[in-house]
Amino acid sequence: MKKIKTLLNLIFIGGLLLLFCNFIFAQGGQNQYNSPLYSPKTYDPSSPSSGNDLPKELKNIGIEQRLGEQLPLDAELTDENGSTVKLRTFFQGDKPVILAFVYYSCPMLCNEVLNGLTASLKKISLEAGQDFQVVAISFDPRDTPEIARGKKQSYLERYGRGEAAANGWHFLTGKPEVIKQITEAAGFNYAWDEETQQFAHAGGVQIATPDGKMSRYFYGIDYQPQDFKFALMEASEKNIGSPTDQLLLYCYHYDPATGTYGLVVMNVLRIAGILTIIGLGLLFLFFKFYKRRMPTD
Repeated sequence: MKKIKTLLNLIFIGGLLLLFCNFIFAQGGQNQYNSPLYSPKTYDPSSPSSGNDLPKELKNIGIEQRLGEQLPLDAELTDENGSTVKLRTFFQGDKPVILAFVYYSCPMLCNEVLNGLTASLKKISLEAGQDFQVVAISFDPRDTPEIARGKKQSYLERYGRGEAAANGWHFLTGKPEVIKQITEAAGFNYAWDEETQQFAHAGGVQIATPDGKMSRYFYGIDYQPQDFKFALMEASEKNIGSPTDQLLLYCYHYDPATGTYGLVVMNVLRIAGILTIIGLGLLFLFFKFYKRRMPTD
């Protein structure tokens, strides 16, 4: 009897630890971006509630969430080898696509976006090319395929998953009107700043479904690996990821306001309740079996 009580106590303590760890993970994954540059909604400079006085050239810059918006898959771009390709080339089968709108001569932010993306992808088990595609699109008409090719090689080395990953990373350039068509569909707004001779833009990446519809938005330059994995699983209609990942995804839901996945306590409690019932059932069977095997006087 003493052993059974010890077992029950261990089950109870284990459940509490599970809930605590999930809570800590959820808190650690929350990133708030209050800047209008990273807002999931269209930024309105005239709104008194914004509390931000932006320079004139930045007032229309930002990332607008357009969930479900169809990308123009027939748009023609140039890949890093100088070949003309349609955007739909990278939307095949059940593979979701990570979009990064950057420009390759950017002195700082674009590199930080790509660095943050690469660092997160290195920490998940899903493989570029096999489970998803990464498509970087330059919005600078001065960028050339040669520059794009060098950028691709640099990030393939940083990714460190071997030559097979080359089929999953693409660095594209294109005509200004074509790029504008794609970025507008994705909700990515940028502008040329004459004073600094640079592009004004926000930092972030987006995830699209295999059929080219906008699915998830991540802001800034630091992305939680688990959030990326969940977003890729959802965008692929859950065709990728392990059964354990699917169970975790049930406990975490995407929050468009922050671009992160947060813990859904009720779903965790439901799972905990089911596990408790299963545990009690197993203990009942154990008692029944143990009682039958006890010697009778």
